[in-house]
Amino acid sequence: MTENPIKIGISSEKAAVPLDRRVSVAPMMDYTDRHCRYLLRLLSPSALLYTEMITSAAIVRGKADRLLAYDPAEHPVALQLGGSDPAELATAARIGAEFGYDEINLNCGCPSDRVQSGRFGACLMAEPSLVAECVSAMKGVTDIPITVKCRIGIEPSPIADDYEFLHGFVSRVAQSGCDIFVVHARRAVLNGLSPKENREIPPLRYDVAAQLRGDFPQFTFIVNGGIRTVDEVRDHLQHFDGAMLGREAYHNPYILAQLHESIIDPQWTPPAREDVVARYAEYCAARLAEGHRLRTMVRHVQGLYAGLPNVRAWRRFLSEKSGQPAATAGLLMDALRIVEQAA
Repeated sequence: MTENPIKIGISSEKAAVPLDRRVSVAPMMDYTDRHCRYLLRLLSPSALLYTEMITSAAIVRGKADRLLAYDPAEHPVALQLGGSDPAELATAARIGAEFGYDEINLNCGCPSDRVQSGRFGACLMAEPSLVAECVSAMKGVTDIPITVKCRIGIEPSPIADDYEFLHGFVSRVAQSGCDIFVVHARRAVLNGLSPKENREIPPLRYDVAAQLRGDFPQFTFIVNGGIRTVDEVRDHLQHFDGAMLGREAYHNPYILAQLHESIIDPQWTPPAREDVVARYAEYCAARLAEGHRLRTMVRHVQGLYAGLPNVRAWRRFLSEKSGQPAATAGLLMDALRIVEQAA
């Protein structure tokens, strides 16, 4: 009997605890790869972590081994898919479930030109019936949660009123059985703005997203967009079931430890940063032995000391040294001397 190549070297171990959606980290292209997620897990036992968006086509066409590999310590971890073909998305969702992911999320929020040209991302919000068909197809092949991440609206929009548009989208997609929505509280401008500008220029309208909870009390709504502090998360939890952090969690990852202590478990003691560095160094050494590049792993830890003395020297040391041919994971421990001197 031949082995299924999709599963080779992959653990399907599930999370030891149910998904807690109060705090999550957004899927971010070029950021939330498997190494980043491992680091973030060292800082928070329960935050729900998302992969970068991975297209269903890439998974189905045989790249699943490389694209979906992760460390079991990352649980709970969700796989975000990009695509618009129901059958292809269903196949990708089934493969993702076989890899042991705790959730499959459909991207209906990314506004980049490249994504639009593939007919997925935010432009899908204009086709709620197609999104519903995609969700239904994915739900038909797995029992793990199928969720949708969207914006409050798109521009140009078939409906001028953001909430009317958003309500109609959620109502139609919910008919497919989706009951968990992550809502980025900005419009997506489909023409004329870069992805970075789309994260900054359209105004945040948390009030628009918050109306959903009153009209759909049976569903779960997670808010995303511009969230940067523990107090902001606490405030959002008065109106939503969870808060999703994006760039802040990457550039200042220690906020995840602060959030876990403040919101999830006040009896929990946040890990010391130097202990996180030591554990991440062990992880990097193991991945180096498997052929991963040190620089791609070390870049994720540069924000760990954000806001503290000597952080610029810390970042510079890691950036310069990690690119040297003879560099090892030990450079992380060497870098600790820089911040320890400032203590």
